[in-house]
Amino acid sequence: MHEAKSRKITTGTKEWADHNANCIDGCSHDCRYCYAKKMAIRFKRATADTWRTMKVREHDVKKGYRRKEGRIMFPTSHDIVPDEPCFTACMTILRKLLAAGNNVLVTTKPHLKVIEYICTNFTQYKKLIQFRFTITSMDEKKLSYWEPGAPGFSERIEALKFAFHAGFKTSISIEPCLDDDPRELVAALQPFVTESIWLGIMNYCGSHAFTSTASINNWIAWLSSNPLVRFKDSVKKRIKIKDCTRFTKPSMDN
Repeated sequence: MHEAKSRKITTGTKEWADHNANCIDGCSHDCRYCYAKKMAIRFKRATADTWRTMKVREHDVKKGYRRKEGRIMFPTSHDIVPDEPCFTACMTILRKLLAAGNNVLVTTKPHLKVIEYICTNFTQYKKLIQFRFTITSMDEKKLSYWEPGAPGFSERIEALKFAFHAGFKTSISIEPCLDDDPRELVAALQPFVTESIWLGIMNYCGSHAFTSTASINNWIAWLSSNPLVRFKDSVKKRIKIKDCTRFTKPSMDN
């Protein structure tokens, strides 16, 4: 079901949800463009080497969670991996959030084992869960460079298919888009998406922000008629979109 009311779209995580939850420091996916990693290193909470070692924040796992208005995104500064003790910590948080009656946007570069577990063990909360899988390219070489610890494309699309066929709400984040042209990727994913597909570009990697303005305009020309496609604030800023409801109108199913 769609949300009962629209939210004002802002930027960052607030573009998708009203609240966020996390329970781990670091992330073994070790994505080169990761903003959370960049901030942790900048403020000396981690180094490039220690970031890859995930550490459970026990106080976040043990505390209680109440119902909040709007939607909660989980997680936002790390991912859900099948390795212990991180996996159990994440499942504990997810169950607490759902048991309290929260709508949860589960954001992840999906490991198939993780998605199979959630779809099998959280069926009673199906109406409260929407998956948002980050799938940034079909090119395994690009994925292994930019997202070295994350699953490859084949595993991610299998996870998407599993969640879709299990009857869960599914959506996609193609941010950052690692391809100059995402149309083939959108076409491959769309049959298994129930909610939305978000397009965004590289933000934090300087000269590696390789998607050109001309390419983005080609995306818009081809994708703007697709009812599932949404464009992230990174795209809007690049091409300075103003009077276009396609970009500024809050989505009920984002």
